[in-house]
Amino acid sequence: MGTPGGAAVTIRARVVVASNRAAAGIYADTSGPRLVAGLRELGCEVDEAPVVVPDGDPVAEALRAAVADGIDVVLTSGGTGVTPTDRTPEATRGLLDFEIPGIAEAIRAHSRDRVPAAALSRGLAGVAGRTLIVNLPGSTGGAKDGLAVLGPLLAHTVDQIRGGDH
Repeated sequence: MGTPGGAAVTIRARVVVASNRAAAGIYADTSGPRLVAGLRELGCEVDEAPVVVPDGDPVAEALRAAVADGIDVVLTSGGTGVTPTDRTPEATRGLLDFEIPGIAEAIRAHSRDRVPAAALSRGLAGVAGRTLIVNLPGSTGGAKDGLAVLGPLLAHTVDQIRGGDH
């Protein structure tokens, strides 16, 4: 993966799936593996399987672990809607040093014409330490749309977080 200036950038990524039902083994998550594959296609180094946790505090714990492990990019899947159990944005916001609202807005805008309910996503994007965290909806379509928006931005964003020049 390169930056706009052409230098190669190694990006370490992790996927965290926030799903009470998948964490309990009630059903198999499909968005997490799609994100892992998509991140690999973008040239990222990413673990074979996503981290699957219940929504809420376990998401915050998984995000803290990723930051402590020096992961460059964490994509979360799920928990961004408006149900009482959707708490991923709250778990994320408490860890962020600053938000990057344009990323979350672009992801919602990319999906909105095809999937009107995309406007209900409360997903955030921002930086904790030197880790970019992006919340995506918990569907394969949400994963696909998130990757489409992030693809052209990821290397440059990670380079900037690392202190690269404009």
